[in-house]
Amino acid sequence: MKLYSGPLCLYSHVCRFVLSEKEIRYEVIYSTNGRADQEVAELNPYGETPTLVDRDLVLYDSMVVSEYLDERFPHPPLLPSDPTARAQARVMVTRLRRDWLDALQFCITTGTRVDKKLSKSLWDGLMAMSNHFGQQKYALGNEFSLVDCYLAVLLWRLPVLKLDLPRQASKILDYGGRMFDKPGFQASLSEAEREIRAA
Repeated sequence: MKLYSGPLCLYSHVCRFVLSEKEIRYEVIYSTNGRADQEVAELNPYGETPTLVDRDLVLYDSMVVSEYLDERFPHPPLLPSDPTARAQARVMVTRLRRDWLDALQFCITTGTRVDKKLSKSLWDGLMAMSNHFGQQKYALGNEFSLVDCYLAVLLWRLPVLKLDLPRQASKILDYGGRMFDKPGFQASLSEAEREIRAA
């Protein structure tokens, strides 16, 4: 199994976190320039990361890749077994992507600064979510899920956003710390991602 991954790509990071959390053996190929990019262009009509190759199967889009991995390697499960709860998890991931992650990934890819509107949206949203983590351990309750994979990679990148959350956000920051301490999260980090919090 191979994962073509951008070294700072949020969505590639989610897939690496899923692979590591499930202890799946895989090879990561970082696409920066040159041959890896050529291979991605041949495998994926959009030429984007993440792109997963599993024998003759080629998948792209982090949600498609993550759900495939969760179904193929069901332990530990990352989506609820109940259809209603599973749909709610997918809605939460969709909201994270549409509200924050797509815009943030665009800034990372293009090297542009995060604008005030996105910064304010993140600030307000994370502050509102903080109390949530005072009542439960993970995004969906007391079980780790795919939603946590998406939220953790966002929280890891807060230093890039120059977003210093106040003391009132301590619960979500504590939650982030717990996610970062997970062996699967540490194993999922690229060198470039480690540098985000190296200082």
